[in-house]
Amino acid sequence: MKSLSTVKVLIFFFLFSIISFNSCQKDQKENETKTQPEVVSEKKPKYIFYFIGDGMSSPQINIAEAALADPTFCNRSLKIDLGKMSIRDLPIVGMQTTYAQDRFITGSAASATALATGVKTNVNTISMDASHTKKLETMAEMAKKKGMKVGVISSVSIDHATPACFYAHNEHRNNYQQIGQDLIASNFDYFAGGNVRHNKYKGYSLNQFISDAKQNGYQYIANRAEFDALDENSGKVIATIEKLKTFTSDGCALPYHIDLNSIQNPNDNITLAEFTQKGIDVLDNDKGFFLMVEGGKIDWACHANDVVSTVYDMIAFDNALAKALQFYAKHPDETLIVCTGDHECGGLSLGFSATKYQTCLEVLKYQKASYLTLEDKVNEWEENGTVKFEDALIYIKETFGLGNETLHENLKLNEYDIEQLRAAFERSMTGESTHKPEEVSVIYGAYDPFTVTVTHILNNKAGISWTTYSHTGTPVPVFAKGVGAQNFCGYYDNTDIAKKIISIAELGS
Repeated sequence: MKSLSTVKVLIFFFLFSIISFNSCQKDQKENETKTQPEVVSEKKPKYIFYFIGDGMSSPQINIAEAALADPTFCNRSLKIDLGKMSIRDLPIVGMQTTYAQDRFITGSAASATALATGVKTNVNTISMDASHTKKLETMAEMAKKKGMKVGVISSVSIDHATPACFYAHNEHRNNYQQIGQDLIASNFDYFAGGNVRHNKYKGYSLNQFISDAKQNGYQYIANRAEFDALDENSGKVIATIEKLKTFTSDGCALPYHIDLNSIQNPNDNITLAEFTQKGIDVLDNDKGFFLMVEGGKIDWACHANDVVSTVYDMIAFDNALAKALQFYAKHPDETLIVCTGDHECGGLSLGFSATKYQTCLEVLKYQKASYLTLEDKVNEWEENGTVKFEDALIYIKETFGLGNETLHENLKLNEYDIEQLRAAFERSMTGESTHKPEEVSVIYGAYDPFTVTVTHILNNKAGISWTTYSHTGTPVPVFAKGVGAQNFCGYYDNTDIAKKIISIAELGS
């Protein structure tokens, strides 16, 4: 009798599971066929700002605000606004899910496709459906058809996954040469920030790309004087920095914001906020504009588990947002600003097992350069072959504060710290390790062992930790202000953000 009852229970749960699954499938199909969510808006916006912090979720915002609570955190010469972040001036807040069609933890291409078109797709796909048979029209393309001017800005390469999803259509995000051709053919009015990934081109050079862009009416700007001279009469523009004419180890992206102080050439020192303000200057016209701005290096710093570089690029992104808010103040009845992330990255945790409930965020301010600067230095040491571990300790004491107890007692390196650093240094210099291969991938990821060990130790001493070197499935906040902003309250999918913007602005009609 007991076994019979067990069988009945199992049958019940089996049938219940089938019914629940079918119900979920039905709901999903209904959501897919529903072209637009219901929105409430008395008028449509003339000016649309869409800010996407790549890799940004609540932890990245929280740690940036927490770091800025210390007025000595940032170097004043970077013109960083201390105190309350601009993102707090967006009063409407919602939350979005980020999963891709084929994977719970999404990638930037799939998430950006959802954010740009309102349709789910598979990872690595640029604004096409999952079968790669249909191009998905983006809100930027819709805006262009409506007669609005259109701009796309990113702190990483302008043909990277997120920006590409607003103007290109491709089965894979790594087809940079094809994406670059889509950029030229888009006829969008303003592309700015990082350069194209010309190092990935085959039988085609950056000079040829520039020539083709000029034939289609674009100016290619890569110096400060010409950039400063841009205005509403400049026509179509591709603007970047001078150093990116030559491929850099950082993928043709803008420098990390923390490293700007070390850049002397004014042609290489243009911030995301400056590119944003210039975008407003170039795009402003009687028919309105659509401007997407991506803080792409938030994601890259999180992949590398470098919380200080993450904070600086969060601030760079927030300063760009401030430019939109300044514009909004002059056009409050005509402007919509939406700000969100495409996914969380790194599994950033504002807490660490060894520090329990305690934090010591003030130690973060002693890091003076990004993980990439240290990584480049480690590569120099390896090539030199004569740098000793003690020399490396001196460098991280000067650049990251680690080991300098006179700055803060929590910066002291204990025996366990030294042991970790020594093992990582040896692996960086020789490629050899006492760790098993599967341990190496967990401890160091795909990054330089010594570099990532330094950032981990500093982060841990601040009471911060990471769970991964990849993206996570954590939901992401959505912030909005202006015409139709009230529609962004609630908990919804990333596809709904695009649907809401398209509906509010009547882009698809």
